[in-house]
Amino acid sequence: MGTGMLAVLALLPIIVVVVFLVGLKWPASKAMPLSYITAVLLALFIWDIGFPKVAAASVHGLIVAVTLLFIIFGAILLLNTLQESGGLHTIRRGFTDITPDRRIQVIIIAWLFGSFIEGSAGFGTPAAVAVPLLVGLGFPPMAAVVSGMVIQSTPVSFGAVGTPMVVGVGTGIEPLSQVSDVSGFVFGVAGKVALLHAVAGLLIPLFLVAMLTRFFGKNKSLSEGLKVWKFALFASLAMTIPYVIVANLLGPEFPSMIGGLLGLAIVIPAAKKGFLMPKDDETWDFEAKDRWDPTWTGRVELKQSDIYAGKISMMRAWAPYVLIAVLLLFSRLTVLQDWLQSVKISVPNIFGTEISSSWEILYSPGFIFVVVSVMTYFMHSMKRSEYVRAWKDSGKTMIAAGSALVFTVPMVQVFLNSGGGEAGYDKMPLVLAEGVANLTGSIYPILATFIGGLGAFVAGSNTVSNMMFSLFQYGVGENIGASPTWMVALQAVGGAAGNMICVHNVVAASAVVGLVGKEGHVIRKTLLPFFYYALLLGAIGYSIMWTAEKGIFNIGTVIALMIWLVVIYFIATNNKRLDAIQRDMAS
Repeated sequence: MGTGMLAVLALLPIIVVVVFLVGLKWPASKAMPLSYITAVLLALFIWDIGFPKVAAASVHGLIVAVTLLFIIFGAILLLNTLQESGGLHTIRRGFTDITPDRRIQVIIIAWLFGSFIEGSAGFGTPAAVAVPLLVGLGFPPMAAVVSGMVIQSTPVSFGAVGTPMVVGVGTGIEPLSQVSDVSGFVFGVAGKVALLHAVAGLLIPLFLVAMLTRFFGKNKSLSEGLKVWKFALFASLAMTIPYVIVANLLGPEFPSMIGGLLGLAIVIPAAKKGFLMPKDDETWDFEAKDRWDPTWTGRVELKQSDIYAGKISMMRAWAPYVLIAVLLLFSRLTVLQDWLQSVKISVPNIFGTEISSSWEILYSPGFIFVVVSVMTYFMHSMKRSEYVRAWKDSGKTMIAAGSALVFTVPMVQVFLNSGGGEAGYDKMPLVLAEGVANLTGSIYPILATFIGGLGAFVAGSNTVSNMMFSLFQYGVGENIGASPTWMVALQAVGGAAGNMICVHNVVAASAVVGLVGKEGHVIRKTLLPFFYYALLLGAIGYSIMWTAEKGIFNIGTVIALMIWLVVIYFIATNNKRLDAIQRDMAS
């Protein structure tokens, strides 16, 4: 069978997801079983990998799903613990003291705090921490999840202390004989990756606020979000400038962590002093809760009662989040990491195949969430009945999330483990990527980021996407005469951007705030920032690689300029649109 037809067939499980989950807005618990069945049928009857391997991949997927559910449970438990203790009430008051403006709050929490947590732990942890915190502040759960997913882009390549680069790119590129120093290669690519991310990431905080006001505001207006463009760009640069410097001087382990931390240290004092902030009479907020769209809310209901006023001090309220950041950071230090990872449940060679699975319980962020929750019980002097209620509510929410993940993750694992069958075909993701490369030729660099994003969309991980496609991207670069190192850099940034639309990340983030069944609504909203990110950086990558041969005004440069001109136009004409909105409101 030809490469083109194989690529089309390999695309079918993804088409099922797009049609039913995104297009028809089916809940993941109904759409993902169809995608799983499609992948299984292809693996058995086209790739011919045999039933034992399909079963082994499915079992491995179920084990991975359990590990994700453990993280979800821990995140929900911490949220419910703080809700019951009154800690969330104090945290909410603290952010209101900085500013009651939701646009500023989402930048500080999702963009800056989320980047720091991504750099510390990665693997979807920012959504498990920042999303419930936003809900605790009074954000609609849907708005919180969308915000948490949009920032799963710029900091992701250097998440979990650089795992997507060190492990993902490093492991993926290791078989290359041309690369004798893998760590040196990764270090060099990291500088390119950081530079690309900084360019696209410049607008991510602006995307955050514009999407917040467009989808969740009373007037459904982009303009109300764009109004704070100066503060959004300031917050972006406060994170990305140190981020790029660290990547080029220290390597891939610390850019997101240090960038997020320094960004917080710069932006919060500036916000308190009113630097580039909206005026008091321009403060933006959501409508009253009883006027929210029903799709915005889920099973987790947070109390807004004043009975908690003054119960918990600001220091004690924030202590659990400080502990999470510290414990996550310490758990990633080599001296502790090896010991924590040694405590695990292992299932080697499932059904006699080469597929093995394990669950590193103590190394999981879920374990840290549970530990911090128990510590919070004592720190906040909670009643036993309050803490029991937090556990019960968390268990109910986690069970609801399980129905989607038990099909989502096994589908991913069948898709990823489809190589080595009797038919002699490579695994489905590589067949799909090869089909795209053969079809596009020298224009391929523009699409390289989309291949990376596809890998993350399916696998749920920038690390796995880089492991799958780094060698492939390097080879395509050599074949078309483009820079292989820049091609790998495009793979890495595309894989990071793919986290914005990754199905099981969306399922996990939605489950944390009880938004189960509305995953398609989330992905429909995050598709635009994903396409912006992947297209802009693909175009810039193309321009970098072909300017010497094709001149400065090549198709890549033209696409990048068009994107920036559209952004500049919207910002420049924003006041006129705001005036029109105010006239409509007045009339």
